[in-house]
Amino acid sequence: MEHLKPGTILMADDDEDDRELARKALEESRLPNKLRFVEDGEELLDYLHRRGQYADPKNAPDPSLILLDLNMPRLDGRETLRVLKSHSAFRRIPVVVLTTSNTEEDILHSYDLGANSYIIKPMTFEGLVEVMKVLDRHWFQLVALPAAVGAHEH
Repeated sequence: MEHLKPGTILMADDDEDDRELARKALEESRLPNKLRFVEDGEELLDYLHRRGQYADPKNAPDPSLILLDLNMPRLDGRETLRVLKSHSAFRRIPVVVLTTSNTEEDILHSYDLGANSYIIKPMTFEGLVEVMKVLDRHWFQLVALPAAVGAHEH
């Protein structure tokens, strides 16, 4: 299947090693998607609202997909998900929870809050490369996504 459109993936994760592994996994999978990073929910909201260091749209392209860790300082993934899915300009951006938690409570709660998918972080680099390939195939090749909706439209 032909690649429809490379999009920007915005990853919210406070673990520097996890962010670096995700960057390398995307490179390794040779996908055209751009990967941007924020370290917590507050920074993710700043990015989407284009506040502070993200005021310039060139530094904060509208994401086609958000990868969200649950356990982060300041504003954790659960509360961030609640805010995203209650905001008219952001609720249509698919959110994939990518976290180490495999508890039934976290899985159910994430879906109740509007997560589009829930993926438990793989234990190996090869597993993460496979996750990136699957995310690309699903979200950028198979699924019809709405046009990017930026904060400037709220």
